[in-house]
Amino acid sequence: MAKHVCPVWVGYLLANPVRRLFQDPSSILAPYVGNGMKVLDIGCAMGFFSLPLARLVAPDGKVLCVDLQEKMLRILERRARRAGLSEGIETHLCRQDSLCLDGLDKAVDFALIFAVIHEIPDVSNFFSELRRTLKANGRVLMAEPKGHVSKRGFAESIAVAERHGFQAVERPRISRSFAVILAKNQSVRLQDSAAELPTD
Repeated sequence: MAKHVCPVWVGYLLANPVRRLFQDPSSILAPYVGNGMKVLDIGCAMGFFSLPLARLVAPDGKVLCVDLQEKMLRILERRARRAGLSEGIETHLCRQDSLCLDGLDKAVDFALIFAVIHEIPDVSNFFSELRRTLKANGRVLMAEPKGHVSKRGFAESIAVAERHGFQAVERPRISRSFAVILAKNQSVRLQDSAAELPTD
């Protein structure tokens, strides 16, 4: 799904515990995630957010970890085993043009898209796919890194999401990031699961 695939060595940097000093996953996600929920971590890499998510949804929930690189997923699985969190983690290898989440229509409570949107070549198709996976009351946390993505670029991503049946409902503060909580716009009725919203 990526324009520029994140090298594996960068995955180690992203998973560095020092990062928690300014972006603590549990503090960021606890307001939105709880026991028993089914959560998507899209572009999960080595699981900086995935493992804390697994703790938040335990013991009855599941984190579906999606990434383009199989090596990232294998490393995440090893980290989950060492942390005793394997039962709460399920990895999914996606493609450049698809999340590959068939069978998950209206099954997901919450999705995390952290520092990923700017790497996706077809954002319209991405949001169309993502919307199909979410329950009616599902939420999405989308965040992009300041300095790498402009304020205008982030606003454009939100606009694409809105054209595909989402609405911005909250602007959480996350260090070094632009962030928004998206919800399904219940006033929107797509013609079918693959339909796009009109732009005029």
